[in-house]
Amino acid sequence: MAKPGAKSTRKKITKTVVDGIAHIHASFNNTIITITDRQGNTLSWATAGGSGFRGSRKSTPFAAQVAAERAGEAAREYGLKNLDVQVKGPGPGRESAVRALNACGYKISNITDVTP
Repeated sequence: MAKPGAKSTRKKITKTVVDGIAHIHASFNNTIITITDRQGNTLSWATAGGSGFRGSRKSTPFAAQVAAERAGEAAREYGLKNLDVQVKGPGPGRESAVRALNACGYKISNITDVTP
């Protein structure tokens, strides 16, 4: 039986993923970058608005670049090396987000446009 007042601690399980998918949703107002594994489980995400940009500055390519760098650095702790990129939407942050992920050191194998 457990002692009263004793804290139970869980061992942190670190997941290592080599291949992933970067989903870039570029709208006219914001850019959302989500990095997942091959099964679709989210590893990290970032938005231009969450990166400190407000108003019309959210929709700039620079804001998308900063958001992609933040998502890329957060996914680095999973051991991610290779990315497939899926770009959706007509926004101005499409290309700069892909370039920022490439600059983070990820090997981008293919870029797909999945705009409906």
